[in-house]
Amino acid sequence: MPAGNKSAHSTQKKTLPEAPWSTSYEAIARSLETDSRAGLSSREARHRLHRYGPNSLEHKSSISTWHVLYEQFKNLIVLLLAAAAGLSFAFGQWLEGISICIALAINVVIGFVTELKAVRSMEALQKMSETTARVVRDGSTMEINAAEVVPGDLVVLESGDLVAADMRLVEASRLDANESALTGESMPVHKSTDPVDKDAPLAERPCMLYKGTALTLGSGKAIVVGTGMDTEIGRIAELAEAAQSEEPPLEKRLDRLGNRLFWIVIVIAVIVAGVGVISGMDTLLIVETAIALAVAAIPEGLPIVATIALARGMWRMARRNALINRLSAVETLGTVTVLFSDKTGTLTENKMHLTTLSVLGADAIQDVQAGEGGVFDPADETLRDAVRQALRVGVLCTNASLGNGEDTATGDPMEVALLKAGRAAGMEQSELLKAMEEQKEVAFDPELKMMATYHSREDGDGLFVAVKGAPETVLERSTTVLGPDGPRELTEGDRDAWRSRNTELAGQGLRVLAVAFRIVDSADVPPYEDMTLIGLTGLMDPPREDVREAVKELQEDGIDIIMVTGDQPETARNVAMQLGIIPQDAGPEYLVPGQELKSPDAMSRDEYDRMLKAEIFTRVSPEQKLDLVGVYQKLGKITAMTGDGVNDAPALRKADIGVAMGKRGTQVAREAADVVLKDDALSTVAMAVKQGRIIFENIRKFIVYLLSGNIGGIAIVSGAILAQAPLPLLPLQILYLNMIHDIFPALALGMSEGGDPDKIRKPREAHEPILRRDHWTAVFLYGLLIAAAVLTAFFVGLHSFGLDEHAAATVGFLTLAFARTWHVFNMRDTGSGFFVNGVTTNPYVWGAIVIVFAMLSAAIYLPGLSTALRTVPPTAAQWQLIIGCSFIPFVVVQGYKVVKKMVRR
Repeated sequence: MPAGNKSAHSTQKKTLPEAPWSTSYEAIARSLETDSRAGLSSREARHRLHRYGPNSLEHKSSISTWHVLYEQFKNLIVLLLAAAAGLSFAFGQWLEGISICIALAINVVIGFVTELKAVRSMEALQKMSETTARVVRDGSTMEINAAEVVPGDLVVLESGDLVAADMRLVEASRLDANESALTGESMPVHKSTDPVDKDAPLAERPCMLYKGTALTLGSGKAIVVGTGMDTEIGRIAELAEAAQSEEPPLEKRLDRLGNRLFWIVIVIAVIVAGVGVISGMDTLLIVETAIALAVAAIPEGLPIVATIALARGMWRMARRNALINRLSAVETLGTVTVLFSDKTGTLTENKMHLTTLSVLGADAIQDVQAGEGGVFDPADETLRDAVRQALRVGVLCTNASLGNGEDTATGDPMEVALLKAGRAAGMEQSELLKAMEEQKEVAFDPELKMMATYHSREDGDGLFVAVKGAPETVLERSTTVLGPDGPRELTEGDRDAWRSRNTELAGQGLRVLAVAFRIVDSADVPPYEDMTLIGLTGLMDPPREDVREAVKELQEDGIDIIMVTGDQPETARNVAMQLGIIPQDAGPEYLVPGQELKSPDAMSRDEYDRMLKAEIFTRVSPEQKLDLVGVYQKLGKITAMTGDGVNDAPALRKADIGVAMGKRGTQVAREAADVVLKDDALSTVAMAVKQGRIIFENIRKFIVYLLSGNIGGIAIVSGAILAQAPLPLLPLQILYLNMIHDIFPALALGMSEGGDPDKIRKPREAHEPILRRDHWTAVFLYGLLIAAAVLTAFFVGLHSFGLDEHAAATVGFLTLAFARTWHVFNMRDTGSGFFVNGVTTNPYVWGAIVIVFAMLSAAIYLPGLSTALRTVPPTAAQWQLIIGCSFIPFVVVQGYKVVKKMVRR
């Protein structure tokens, strides 16, 4: 932030009203010196714009391209290759030096391209300021760019407006706002001018409007109390900037692996050089040996193969509705142990449905449930008239409309749900209004929490008044109740029974509305007197059909699912029970409301333990989401967070894996996330986790394959030097084989689409290295077997066949080449079949072998290349020696695996 902005920003912090939702709008107007009729003067607005700065969000500049390039050279493996190239040039080994530089360049370019990623979440937040606002200045209404809005401005609001700043309402006429991007609350929030308690959470401040939210209904006026970074969305922007995403586990593991390889090479090189000096070897030969060791040790193809394997996984996931924003996220998905999931749209459909109608039967209140297709068809015929009356009131008493299709509905989601239920029962809104034309509407009264519409009756006698609203107020003003035999008196005992049923339905996570009617002579008669109660409607956003199975699958895969939502506790609890996130008999310890969730540093031990036991967190703020992610990360968990709103952006960045909703997610959430779900489905997360685990096992396999070949190369060179024999392999030959085998067979292993079921069902430990001790043991044993086979062929060729050094080196070169080719089949799982397994059924493996054979033939028989590699064509006898010795590691390893499988049985 520039110094000037900092000054203005700090001044703004001191002068803007604190907790404006807890103070009357008259007091806010006085504190900001705003005329509640004429607004600010143009002169004062210019002064405040200079003082407070523009109403826009600040963001850090992205990391420069040069910085990303510089970071590539901080890798120890790159430094080792550079040192080997430098030695080659210093001693006149130009061909080797240039070849190593090419390998070095490939490594750097691959790393540079995959890591060059601009930070876009703040840019998306910035775009939210690119709108206009209608303000009152000098007594006149004018439209200005939202960036020019200042604290104290009087703003005129209408349905459909995007709120330009944080505002305290002065007037509100049937005003509703969609605040889901900030709060996670799926329903529009009704607004009023009444102040609330200072400690009220953001989702419960009806007198406030927040920057970036949208008005869905009504009109009003408001005074701006916060602009730019001093808005709720600005505060979230600061959190997102401050939230440091963890380094991906794969990158950490590869860095540790590279460091270990570096020191292994250094130690071996020192030992071999020491032996060479003591034995009086030529200095040039010692240098050539050091170069050979460095080249032999480094898996030049590792970054290439890892990148392509991850990219292949990215492509495979994209085909199944998971778009990956960050390459390393492909593998990190497989390490996830805790999933923080939003409720609305992820676990539920994000569409309200009428699921329950409570009406009066012969003896008591009875619930009628929606059947197939959402149709209410009670088995008890005495309930049918009341059910149809309830649906008729729901269709008539509304401002919503359905349109022709699923995506054309407009209006309040609960009213849309009532219209859909009516359509399923054959009550089309347009047809019903033709028969019962609307004569008058009484708008929703926020104090009474009711609305009514007057309609002509089909028999022409009087008017039918359809009423819906909060059960408490409808019950208070009803004098009769509709039963099987028509209306009867509503006694106080009846009211208690209906109140109990209302509590029961709300406890099931349903949104409850009461429906009633009355017959009047004219539209001048008040609607809310002497009403006839029809019943209660229970609406809910139901769980998605595929989610319960996905939850079960994730839990079986060792992943804890924690619901983090902006919705009401009762609703969240009911959904969690239906999906199996918490047991049916779960107690209160499973749920923590946001107002009880303190900062981890301020918690007592009991509060901290309760937080860790909870599976549901409701009404949480962006800071609380960050705290939750941070706590679990400190415990060594690998975290994933799903989200769709602006308020989710900080936690999406902080989590090891951020998962955004592609259909309904905000641009901010999508840019902050690592994964974007095209179908908003939790089942896609479960699929991605499995794919991530398969990819890690593939990466682990090809690293074992790469390193065992490289260890074999080190052992071959070291063994020859210690035996004071000629080099069986030249540096350029080793580099050539590394580039062949470290790319093609290794890449084929990385392209496998299957995996050991036992391995992919278990999450790995957070700090588990990419290669465990048993893998390192296998790497060294495989390497020593390969080295023994190559040295055997080399010494037999040198002494028994009487070959010169070039011919003997060719025998060693080809023996190592074929040994590493057959070695790819040693990468099968021990419990798999000898002939049918994940390697033999992988078509890419066979394609890689064909390419290897072609490149080896070129190395021997292609002029120019054979000269550079110093190879000579072998005789038939030499070929028999090469092939025979190259099969030794394969036969030994396969024999061991067959015996081990038999012992397990």
